[in-house]
Amino acid sequence: MTSRLAPLVTVLLLLATAGCSGQAGAPRPSSSPGTGTATPSGAPTTGPATGTPSSTPDASPDPTTSRPAAPAPSGAELLEGMTLAEKVGQIIMVGVPVSGGRETAAAAIRQHHVANIFLHGRTQAGQGPVRRLVTDFRAIGTAANPRDPLMLVATDQEGGAVQVLRGNGFSDMPSAVDQADMSPDELRRDAETWGTELADAGVNLNLAPVVDIVLASAAASNAPIGANRRNYGYTLESVVSGSVAFGQGQRDAGVATAPKHFPGLGLVVGNTDTSAGVTDTVTGPDAKSVEAFAANVASGSEFVMMSSAVYTKIDAERPAVFSPAAIDLLRDDVGFDGVIMTDDLAAAAQVQAWSPGDRAVLAVEAGVDLVLASADPTTAAPMARALVERAERNPDFAARIDEAAARVLTAKSALTG
Repeated sequence: MTSRLAPLVTVLLLLATAGCSGQAGAPRPSSSPGTGTATPSGAPTTGPATGTPSSTPDASPDPTTSRPAAPAPSGAELLEGMTLAEKVGQIIMVGVPVSGGRETAAAAIRQHHVANIFLHGRTQAGQGPVRRLVTDFRAIGTAANPRDPLMLVATDQEGGAVQVLRGNGFSDMPSAVDQADMSPDELRRDAETWGTELADAGVNLNLAPVVDIVLASAAASNAPIGANRRNYGYTLESVVSGSVAFGQGQRDAGVATAPKHFPGLGLVVGNTDTSAGVTDTVTGPDAKSVEAFAANVASGSEFVMMSSAVYTKIDAERPAVFSPAAIDLLRDDVGFDGVIMTDDLAAAAQVQAWSPGDRAVLAVEAGVDLVLASADPTTAAPMARALVERAERNPDFAARIDEAAARVLTAKSALTG
């Protein structure tokens, strides 16, 4: 990262990983759900996504597997030959209820080439039913998008009050406040276990960790984060230490992460999901929360989720998710070159003043790469139509679609590697 925040982020990362015994991204010992206890020496280990035994050091090399892996294709290469509608489908993620009817989401995939899904709601059904649900939707996605390397399958598996998937095969995860009391080593090991549970169910993107900084004195009045104990403590150091360790553990298991909600939801009162006019008059380009996001970016996060609150010190006219100034802060100051995604633009009260199509267009125009339509899947279709119509009329917007789709495809390709 070459941003102006790089020196400070280096210090924060050193503090965050001071207790870690491995390099970021290195394989970690597996652990029992919720215990942080490493697998005993000599016990068989398995790969995070396949469950196949790991090879022993003295095993004879297999000539069919020992060749260097071919480099993953770039997003630009994968984009070649796609229609405009297929490109637009790459930059939309539709909500699939884990309980209830799913035909609306399936229709968005079939009719509009929507190429990514979000497992929405709450379920106690366990890993087996979730895996079958994901398998069914992957089959629908493959038929609709034959050039797509992999469907992004996301969910909210933070822990505590926000844990979509529960039941047999999924640990009961503590809240982020409680996770912050763990050492970085212990949290990273447990986060790898939680990530392996997701990967085994077919989930490859966790919309976590929460990186918002909440004041201890105002936590109860911070409806979206503090009131639900979603924050990793109450200081910059605690948030960086906890969120970075969580993200590293998830990625150790092969699950990508999306730190949220940039540039920070820890200082607002209202919840953007249920309230309109949510505004932050304190957070600016030099805020501690921006530093916390920079540390997560530097540690390897592939996605970042934008907040839909208004930040008067960054852009007083527009929610951050529609703000070129907020996007530029993330790209230029923080130095993030991965996939920028929205918070829910389907049912969130904060964005209901705009039509679903306008929400998608404004976000992509501002520089967002992936539009989340999670809580109301009926909005995915008008979003897709609006993006196509705008791109057909405006070559600059069509180029923006290409840029966004290439980033999403690059991220997907890396997940398959």
